Amino acid sequence: MTLQQVKQRFGIIGSSPMLNRAIDVAIQVAPTDISVLITGESGTGKETMPQIIHQLSARKHGQYIAVNCGAIPEGTIDSELFGHEKGAFTGAHDSRKGYFEVANGGTIFLDEVAELPLLTQVRLLRVLESGEFIKVGASKVLKTDVRIIAATNVNMEKAISEGKFREDLFYRLNSVPIFLPPLRERKEDIGLLFRKFAVDFAEKYHMPAVRLDEKAQHLLENYAWPGNIRQLKNISEQLSVIEEERSINAEILARYLPDITRSNLPAVTAKQSNAGSDFSEREILYKFLFEMKQDISDLKTIVLELLRSGSPSGPVRTGHPAALKRLYENDNPENEPPAPYESADAERDYEISREDEVHIDAHEEVEESLSLEQTEKELIIKALKKYNNRRKPAAKELGISERTLYRKIKEYNLQ
Repeated sequence: MTLQQVKQRFGIIGSSPMLNRAIDVAIQVAPTDISVLITGESGTGKETMPQIIHQLSARKHGQYIAVNCGAIPEGTIDSELFGHEKGAFTGAHDSRKGYFEVANGGTIFLDEVAELPLLTQVRLLRVLESGEFIKVGASKVLKTDVRIIAATNVNMEKAISEGKFREDLFYRLNSVPIFLPPLRERKEDIGLLFRKFAVDFAEKYHMPAVRLDEKAQHLLENYAWPGNIRQLKNISEQLSVIEEERSINAEILARYLPDITRSNLPAVTAKQSNAGSDFSEREILYKFLFEMKQDISDLKTIVLELLRSGSPSGPVRTGHPAALKRLYENDNPENEPPAPYESADAERDYEISREDEVHIDAHEEVEESLSLEQTEKELIIKALKKYNNRRKPAAKELGISERTLYRKIKEYNLQ
């Protein structure tokens, strides 16, 4: 069968070199049983190629089944393709034949094959390699003689690199690749397709066919067509039904062509798309780390000023007791309620005026301890000494609970 005869038989319109090449490959591969993978954007007419291959093959009298893999739930896809035995799962009241058993001797077209779950891909690979499969819930191996033609609009190399599609299955399906070009790469066919659709809808709705003027024709041919042939067909139907004038100019046509350069959808930033729910957790972690850094800085300031003053009653900046309290609460694994914290008393005990500050001579040098554990131990000793070893007021002075102070006394062996 010639190229032109195939176009007439299957209603294919167009004469672009890329389209002719795709049809020619389908004609050449049809008499064989080689697996075929059809690729191309959504709406380019990929479903026509498997019909050409099946009708021109020796299997044309066998069963032809088209399966949309993306429309079948993951939990039932194995049952649909391979069948199941009675009682194999909840709701399996009877045994059922799958598509591979029903289409024995015929052709199965797996549309959107990239949507198959990984476990189903393993079973499909076995069918391609040996023609064997097992029903869900069965142990008996069955044989089938089925030709598989698959199609997808997904970048398969990217899907393989992301672990969403098996590489070995891809090479088995891709024995013969057929690529259908997008409509924007078939500019010479756009006018022909529009006129064909306009005539079809005129007959369907019993009205004169719409026609485009020169500027509208130019606009039609230079549009990007993200929806390809399916979008072109929809727009021709809208014009045929909605517009009263049968002559369509560029201004009228432009109202039916969505501006793909603009979108009212919310923008997705790289941070949102990649981080997802982890963004909020990371933000919380950063906040915690910054607060901890501030607490340590405050604690070091307290220690330095205590060492300079020589006693716990020396000058301390306002707000340090709160920082000390927060630091102890973060380090309290027992989640015990902290001792009541009297902010008014803390302000009275620790707030000082500029006149009472102890000024350090310029030549005096103080060696600052960098050990947090040693600093904590010294603070506890000073607080206990100040209150004659009474734990309750000492704990209140430190901004921690009495129980925590008792644990720290035992930990540092301060009996």
